[in-house]
Amino acid sequence: MSIALQSATEQLKLLQKKQISPVELVEEHIRRIERLNPALNAIVNFDPDKVRAQARSVRVGALAGLPITIKSSISVAGCLCEVGSVLRRGVVVEQDAVAVAKLRAEGAIILGTTNCPEFLMAYETDNLLHGRTNNPWDLERTAGGSSGGEAAAIAAGLSAAGLGSDSGGSVREPAHFSGICALKPTSGRISSVGHVPPCIGPFSALGVIGPMGRSIADVELLFRVAAQPSSFDSAGSPAAYREVTIPEAKRLRIGYLEDDGLIPVTFETRQAVRAAAEALKHQGFDVQEYRPPSLEAARKLWDIFFVQCGAMFYEPEIVGRKQELSPVFLDFLAHAEQRTPLTAKSLLQAWAQMDLIRSQLLSEMEAFPILLTPVCSVPAFRHGERSWEIGGKRVEYLDAMRFMQWFNLLGAPAAVVPVGISPEGSPIGVQIAGKPLWDEAVLTIASLLDAAFGYKVPPIS
Repeated sequence: MSIALQSATEQLKLLQKKQISPVELVEEHIRRIERLNPALNAIVNFDPDKVRAQARSVRVGALAGLPITIKSSISVAGCLCEVGSVLRRGVVVEQDAVAVAKLRAEGAIILGTTNCPEFLMAYETDNLLHGRTNNPWDLERTAGGSSGGEAAAIAAGLSAAGLGSDSGGSVREPAHFSGICALKPTSGRISSVGHVPPCIGPFSALGVIGPMGRSIADVELLFRVAAQPSSFDSAGSPAAYREVTIPEAKRLRIGYLEDDGLIPVTFETRQAVRAAAEALKHQGFDVQEYRPPSLEAARKLWDIFFVQCGAMFYEPEIVGRKQELSPVFLDFLAHAEQRTPLTAKSLLQAWAQMDLIRSQLLSEMEAFPILLTPVCSVPAFRHGERSWEIGGKRVEYLDAMRFMQWFNLLGAPAAVVPVGISPEGSPIGVQIAGKPLWDEAVLTIASLLDAAFGYKVPPIS
């Protein structure tokens, strides 16, 4: 197996023992990018000479010599930050996002930036600027969105690990579709300063930058480095990283649900959740079926802020230029236009309701502070699909993704670990979520599932 397919933590061990040099490791990744990226279309801004120059002058640090990628909505100095839109064609940023700067300061090598849907508002990575990203398990299927390029690059070994972003599942759904791990952290644990568009207004709670990798250990490593508090982030959290041991985690009761009682999931998705629950029971955890009553109320509020407010945020940028927008973004705008228009009064009421529903959901999680759930109703879908037949019921696009949206409204941490496989051979992940600021507990529990199940090499590799 190529060294590039080993976990980021294993690659770092080899670097630290000087069994491989940063230049040699980078060359291995460059070869893989040149061989596999034309089929995947995962990395969209890549300059091998700049990468080699970084490798020749690696800084000392926790990530010294580790080659990573960054989603193209997160600012990387000297790189394109087009966010998948023709409207931003050629935009190069001059300064790293805070999270990127923290990784770079610890010696990480930035290989390049990865593809995303236009303005991030889709669960499939496709745009008019760079085209669609293909899934390394099946090129006819999507790698997900909006961090689909990042997930595909990591799954196929083009990158050791990296950063995506998530306002409604955008690191978790691509991780589920591509067979890797990811964490949507508690809002503010990783600074979002330098993300495009800015995570402000309702998106200061919904939107986060999150680490992605082939193992939970990789995800935790990037989280530990990137989550150092930032003194000038108005939405940042002062919480410092604190490891949660397995004995500590076992004191937490875990509730699991196979669906939300409204929207069905595939049989194999149910099996994956059950398998994860059984694995944790065997580890000595108290795991019981539990479904918080306020989940649907949280999802409805998420829809208001993500869909309707999201469309309102983009109005100034797209006015008079709709003919230049991609089909996936026009699809998002069509969803927004189907809703009853927001008024100042209805928006204010929704904002107040968000606090009430978050409090209610936190109260409901007192008995089960960790929840084990599906990630989506379906595994990776074919490009362009927008509805599916499950158990005799038609499941629409946004409804299939609802299991992630709850935790964006709550601002809570949620990790994804690959557990199962679909009849078509696509990975199926399971979501482990916790109360806000319980990121480390979520990661500890997720690491046990990762050890029991975890990453498999996709066919393209």
